[in-house]
Amino acid sequence: MASPLTRVFLVRHGATILTAEDRFAGAVDVPLSDEGRAQAQRLSERLAGTPIHAAYASPLGRAMDTAGIVAGPHGVTVQSNPALREISHGRWEEMTRAEVEAQYADEAANWDADPYTFAPQGGESGLQVTARALPAVLDIVRAHPEQTVLIVSHKATIRLLLSSLLGFDPRRYRDNLDQSPAALNVVDFRGPTKARLTLFNDTSHYEQGGLALPAMPGPRLSRWWCGVDEQPDAQRWALWRQDDNGNRFRVDDFATRAEADASMADFESRHHKQTYWIAPAE
Repeated sequence: MASPLTRVFLVRHGATILTAEDRFAGAVDVPLSDEGRAQAQRLSERLAGTPIHAAYASPLGRAMDTAGIVAGPHGVTVQSNPALREISHGRWEEMTRAEVEAQYADEAANWDADPYTFAPQGGESGLQVTARALPAVLDIVRAHPEQTVLIVSHKATIRLLLSSLLGFDPRRYRDNLDQSPAALNVVDFRGPTKARLTLFNDTSHYEQGGLALPAMPGPRLSRWWCGVDEQPDAQRWALWRQDDNGNRFRVDDFATRAEADASMADFESRHHKQTYWIAPAE
């Protein structure tokens, strides 16, 4: 007999102030920004017509609040699960990548080489996060056969979970996988031992027309992606959009003007009727 199916809506929390500043924010309890609440609300509206039977979230406020907004139309109580919390960066918390490299150069180099087994002082390795988060998710799957479940967690934790469930090299989770704020991932399970990724890092709810795509990836704390000779600018840049009704939306932030220009060109090529512009991120 085939194992029962369970669908998991695996969601990253909405944006926070530190999201825009590109700082390490794992254990620190940073609240959702107004933008993050709006992102969660749009995802809530997107999923309002799909039954959600249970909701779980990291105990950090940004995750609990996102889960509460998304689960609101379904009348389910969000259950806090500490195993779903974000990776702790120890003494790096709330620092920028440049600050970490200046103060803890050896740690930064070791973390770049293998963030799965290495942890900064006072922090966690990716392996430690996987060891607590993966059993928690599988327990949730076992508890909800033939149901749809919402799980709200964090950027690193979600990428580590997906790496483990899908058999990716977990040492590359930061380099090869991304997660936008309030992004929707759909993971379908046939029992706890078989998982299939059906939807990844989807942000189509960012726009009412459902056309939004994740922006071209910036460095987002990853030296591997931006390259040694392509370090972030001192000034971050924001890409803005105005729709036909005159409403303005902040699409994404970028570490270099070149990345912002490339993303704007990409959006303009696909959405001819909307206006885009770039401004310094505040």
